[in-house]
Parts: sequence; C-alpha cells; structure tokens
Amino acid sequence: MDGSVAIVTGGGTGIGAAAVRRLVARGVRCVINYASSREDAEALAAEVGNGSIAVQADIAEDAACRALAKAATDAFGRIDFLVNNAGRTKFANHEDLDALSGEDFVDIYRLNTVAAFQMIRACAPAMKASPHGAVVNVASVAGVFGIGSSVAYAASKGALITMSKSLARVLAPEIRVNAVAPGYVGTGWFEKRLGEAGFAALNDRIAGATPLAMAAGPDDIAGPIVMLLDPASRVMTGEVLLLDAGAHLDIGLSRRPGREI
Repeated sequence: MDGSVAIVTGGGTGIGAAAVRRLVARGVRCVINYASSREDAEALAAEVGNGSIAVQADIAEDAACRALAKAATDAFGRIDFLVNNAGRTKFANHEDLDALSGEDFVDIYRLNTVAAFQMIRACAPAMKASPHGAVVNVASVAGVFGIGSSVAYAASKGALITMSKSLARVLAPEIRVNAVAPGYVGTGWFEKRLGEAGFAALNDRIAGATPLAMAAGPDDIAGPIVMLLDPASRVMTGEVLLLDAGAHLDIGLSRRPGREI
C-alpha cells in the first residue's frame, strides 16, 4: 500500500481518524475530509505526516464531492482508496412513529447514503486507473437488523449496504467495494456527553453483553477497514463485515414482554 492515496470522509475524528492513522502507518498518503471539525482534521494531518492533507468539503453536495476528488488528484495525481465514513443520525424511539419527519429522513439519507454514492462517482475515474482501487463504506449493524438510534438511521445504513453490493458489481473488475457494519463503538462523542465515569460504565455494560466481552473502540473498526482496502484482500468485493464483538449472535434471542424467544 506504500505510496497509495486514500480519501477518508469524516476523517478528523473517531473511526475516520483511526483509519487515517492505520493507513499512514502502511505508507498511504491521506486526504482527511471534514465538514466542520477543521482543528481536529488539521491536527491529525500534522500528526500523521506522509504528505497527508486536510480538506474541507460538505459531501452532502455533489459539487463538493467532485471538488474533494479533484483536490486529491491535484495534490497527489491519483486516488487508490476511498473510505466513506462520514455520517449522521437523529435519536428517536423506534416505536414512536411521530418522532421523525420526512425532512429527518432526507437529511440523514443525504449524508449516510447519497453522499457515499456521490463520492464513489467522483473518485471512480481516478480509482479505475489505480492497480488496486478499493472502497470501504462504513455502514452499521443497524442497517442489517433494523436497530440503532432511529428508524431513519437504520434505513439509511441498510440502503448503504445494498448500494455497496450494487456498486461492487458494476465497478468490477477495476474497483472493489465492500462495507463494514460496526455495532457500538466507544468514540469521543460518547465520552463528551456522558463524562469519563459514565463512558466507562457504558463500555462495561456493552462488554458484558457481547460474546467477546469487549466494547469496540475506533481502532477496532479501523483495522478491518484497512484489511479490506489492502490489495491482499483482492478477492473480496460486495462483502459486509459485522464488527460488533459478536453481539449479532444474540439478536433475536432476547425476550420482549409478552413474547417467547
């Protein structure tokens, strides 16, 4: 992977930042995309080095996606890898059908699904010229099982998974497209909202409910992302990796009031 170029959307924090660190450790030059977290993205670019740059772009807009791809080719002359990591949600009880508006759905889909498509389209010409073009879309177990922060979020990630399979078919053989579907990931987002003690308690609770007895952190997700991009995985396309410490093995086995297993 040495000398390759990757774009990582939402790359300044969380899973995106962890992916950048792992990619640069493999010799990849990274374009760290951010929408608003400029300080984080620029600090990360300075930290990892290897010529990596931070580029602002609101990838919900198609023109911004094309400009981001152009920034990568202008800086490095190539694009080999794309990690579609940027996303958003709105927390809403699944049973409260009035908790989400049509506008909420559109807003969430625009970044979680449409932006990923726009980024792939913008990068495809350069990636087709690469000897090992590859995309990883960061989905969620929510998109597999219809769980998570809201119905709209789960639906958008389900659409991203289906889109990954569609594009894996049509972009082959030049570009591989895979997805990862994380479960809980203990990012700084949780720590800021819960505080140190609350965050630790949440991680303990999650770990106690998974077969692998662990609560994943961003680096636990970044490892499989880089594995899928690695040319050593050249036989893999159209795959979705569930990254939830085995929690999906118990989905459907929990009891609900008044219902049997």
